[in-house]
Amino acid sequence: MKAAELFVKCLENEGVEYIFGIPGEENLDVMEALHGSSIRFITTRHEQGAAFMADVYGRLTGRASVCLSTLGPGATNLITAVADANLDHAPLVAIAGQASTERLHKESHQVLDLQSIFLPFTKYSSRLLTPNIIPEVVRKAFKLAQTEKSGACFIEFPENIASMEIDAAPLAVRQPVPPEPADESVRRAAQIISEARTPLVLAGNGVVRARASEHLARFAELLHIPVTNTFMAKGAIPFKHPMTLGTAGLQSHDYISCGFKNADVVICVGYDLVEYHPHLWHPNGDRTIIHIDATPAEVDASYCIEVGVIGDIRHSLDRIARLARRPQPQHPLRPLREALVEEMNRHRKDREVPVKPQKIIWDLRTAMELDDIVICDVGAHKIWMARMFRCEKPNTCIISNGFASMGIAVPGAIAAKLAHPGRGVVAVTGDAGFMMNSQEIETALRLNVPIVILIWNDNGYGLIEWKQMHTFGRASHVKFTNPDFVQYARAFGAKGYRVDSAEDLLPTLKQALADNTVSIIDCPVDYSENLALTQKLGEMVCPI
Repeated sequence: MKAAELFVKCLENEGVEYIFGIPGEENLDVMEALHGSSIRFITTRHEQGAAFMADVYGRLTGRASVCLSTLGPGATNLITAVADANLDHAPLVAIAGQASTERLHKESHQVLDLQSIFLPFTKYSSRLLTPNIIPEVVRKAFKLAQTEKSGACFIEFPENIASMEIDAAPLAVRQPVPPEPADESVRRAAQIISEARTPLVLAGNGVVRARASEHLARFAELLHIPVTNTFMAKGAIPFKHPMTLGTAGLQSHDYISCGFKNADVVICVGYDLVEYHPHLWHPNGDRTIIHIDATPAEVDASYCIEVGVIGDIRHSLDRIARLARRPQPQHPLRPLREALVEEMNRHRKDREVPVKPQKIIWDLRTAMELDDIVICDVGAHKIWMARMFRCEKPNTCIISNGFASMGIAVPGAIAAKLAHPGRGVVAVTGDAGFMMNSQEIETALRLNVPIVILIWNDNGYGLIEWKQMHTFGRASHVKFTNPDFVQYARAFGAKGYRVDSAEDLLPTLKQALADNTVSIIDCPVDYSENLALTQKLGEMVCPI
């Protein structure tokens, strides 16, 4: 068979369901080999959109998803979203065609050293220089992409190699099993927790990746320890759980900051430093830190751990919970949760337009089922969603907060619907982030993938304006104009809605979720609430 056919067989062997990408001259043999394959190729309108789809699909399923491009500019268009997957620890394998090996040694049309370009922001970057290494390279890429901490891998596939004849077969798929945590570490962690005065759990995205949410909830309940989660770990513990404090991650003093200040022991479970820098919640370095994760702790001056419990997170939590002894529930941090809930409820009945962020989130949560999925873009709305959108289940609010790249919401929503076709999916995005990958509306319509796109419209880069106003008292170069989003939607063949009254938002969301197509909602947002929040947090007196 051709090397391209072997390559596709290796992808099938890894359980690949979709390849997101754009065909090119240098991957003609791969595209031909996909005919008759069990893999479905999803033709996108931009390579960045393809990689974001693979990024979110991998994050939701826990299996490495695949994006594909041609050489040169096609490959460089993948970079932002591949880097996003790597820093967000989403399993992904990116593949790019390449020119013939006979011209890689010299200046040549569209030729770049892709293996070297992708190396700094992937776990593994490889070039296929002979057909017989294909089974090994593909197996290694998928193994590393899916092994904690999961991330992105890259394979460069020269066109002349793809067309060569080869007689080989895929390698057996075996993923490493997380080891059992060491007894000594488990006992030491249990002792510290038993002796702690006011311990606090900081749950990170690793809890979601490890499918350890139920174990974390049980751990918190048995030991009566409050839990806060990072942006990317929303839903890692249900918001209705009595020990839940909500989301940590604002780079300013928030309610949960009082919790960290009050804690003598911080138990970090599946916590990735890229999510929320430890100097923001541990500025004095005077707390005892327990690190529970699948991999050893990163070295950081603000993250000096007392004990690391390394191995299967689920087993670590269960074993520590069996050994530790805590007094009956006191929950001294409950006022923090109550203050946040009060803030969530404050503007739910507002009728003003532009619509306050709190009102948008309240209506969105009301319209969506608990199993439905929201994909949040990056911008001011991300801060509000992370802080105030209630999640009861993991992987129902997807936020990119490692690389935090704008433009993920629309392609990410398409991938979420493909991964979970029975659930409602909403892309929450600002007007700026929406326009960065709005071309993928056509992809969604062509695939008959119904999603809702909720645009928070303020005609500008709202998050940057927020920072500018807070820092300098004036804005600079953050305003722009938008097309008529309703007409824009209809031009694609999608449905378009405009929110003219705050009272219209909830019924519009319900109608859009019921539409069996792509629906776009243009909702003007009142971002004066940004500075109001900054002022409130700056003047806040800890309620404990």
